[in-house]
Amino acid sequence: MSWFRAAAIAALILFSHCRPLLAQDVTLTSPDGAVEISGTLLGFDGEFYRVDTKFGELTVDGSGVSCDGPGCPSLTDYVAELSLSGSSTMAEVLLPALVEGFALRNGWRASRETLDGTHFRYGLLRPESGKPMAYFTFRVSTTDEGFADLLANEADVVMAMREIRKEERRRAFEAGMGDMTDGNRSRVLALDAMVPVVAPGNPLRRISTPELARIFAGEIANWSELGGPDAPIDLHLPAAGSGLAQAVEDRLLRPAKLALTEQVQRHARSSDLARAVSADPFAIGIASFSETGAARALTLTGSCGFSLAASRRTIKTEDYPLTAPMFLYLPARRLPKVAREFLLYVQSPAAQIVIRRAGFVDQAPERIGVNVQGDRLANAIATAGEEIPLDELQRMIGTLGPLARLSTSFRFETGSTRPDAQSRANIAQLARAIEIGTYDSSTLLFVGFSDGQGPAAGNKRIATRRAEAVRDAVRQALQTPDEPRVDMAVEAFGEALPMACDDSDWGRQVNRRVEVWVR
Repeated sequence: MSWFRAAAIAALILFSHCRPLLAQDVTLTSPDGAVEISGTLLGFDGEFYRVDTKFGELTVDGSGVSCDGPGCPSLTDYVAELSLSGSSTMAEVLLPALVEGFALRNGWRASRETLDGTHFRYGLLRPESGKPMAYFTFRVSTTDEGFADLLANEADVVMAMREIRKEERRRAFEAGMGDMTDGNRSRVLALDAMVPVVAPGNPLRRISTPELARIFAGEIANWSELGGPDAPIDLHLPAAGSGLAQAVEDRLLRPAKLALTEQVQRHARSSDLARAVSADPFAIGIASFSETGAARALTLTGSCGFSLAASRRTIKTEDYPLTAPMFLYLPARRLPKVAREFLLYVQSPAAQIVIRRAGFVDQAPERIGVNVQGDRLANAIATAGEEIPLDELQRMIGTLGPLARLSTSFRFETGSTRPDAQSRANIAQLARAIEIGTYDSSTLLFVGFSDGQGPAAGNKRIATRRAEAVRDAVRQALQTPDEPRVDMAVEAFGEALPMACDDSDWGRQVNRRVEVWVR
């Protein structure tokens, strides 16, 4: 009796089933009949009951109780359920591809069923009987709606094209969902980017980030101001609550102290946006890199002469400044076993292949030799000033020349040595790769770089501290703290290898980074 009560109380608000069932009364009884827990059944994950009782929300191990009441589920024909809500970009192609890959890997059959205009679900069917063992239900909406569904207990997982905001994080914590920025609660599924697009016949090929911000703020309203014809500029963005549209405001307009103009055409899906822009010679939009369609992407430029085009490599390394990680957010709840296995699968090497084949940027590390980084080295030479003497550039080339750069990079929150959300995911990923022996007998060199604001010597010291912080974070993430098979070292070259101009917040953010080089 005391064990049962202690286990029940210890589970208070700690776990939960992934998708709420119809609320019905149940009574859970211990084998000896000495303890009964009555309340409203909130969920069952095949192993644990979640019940709303007069003592609060309790989670009880189903193997230690019998269930009586109209809400009691079938233990023999249990079908697990997982509900996902949020970004249409993620829901339309990426997650379905991963669900089908997951089913194939396990020898199951995946059957898709459209429920209505915004909902569909996959049934994972047993091959021998054709009976469902799990349903994964999707709501195609926006990042905003995904978080709203999570807070309303109408979704188990949020598909988000941006980081969780402070208010959403606070409300989720107060609702007992844990800290949603924790590594177990937020996961980077794949990488995307915000890409300015125009019609194929538009003569514009390049645009500076300040110009792009002024266009969407309404300050530049005619193509003639960009050297084009005398015609008004038609603006296109994703739906207002979408993570991509919010990222445009957060990362493009806000750093320039500008506000979005109201003269914008909105699109529920990024693919619709690309089609509309490609058909309008006077339109410009910001689309998902994975869904530019027939529209033509513009190269971003800076006043100092840098050019940054969106590509799989520049997005993976975060060298392209307007990257947009694709997140999965899940609360501190117990999910059914098949859902937990799916979430492990999406981080596996097999899933990275599926992500890449679906047209998105995967996170599998790649090695980039010095010989394919000529533009970066040319920029370093072209922008070197009095504070970066020739012998420092020669030292950098001598140090990095025999090594290969990993596509895994690390950047930081503004004014901090704390890695940003994508970089925290990169830390966990690099630690896993070390543990499985990917870099056995290798040297990993964590190389710090900075922006050019302030004295070069001070910038180099800051870059060194950041490189040390990333190396230490990777060590702490190792499940086996000793890593005798991998040597981890630190180096810094400060402002010697800029990726963008220092005349804007986004340019300085791109330049402040830690790269990983391997020998």
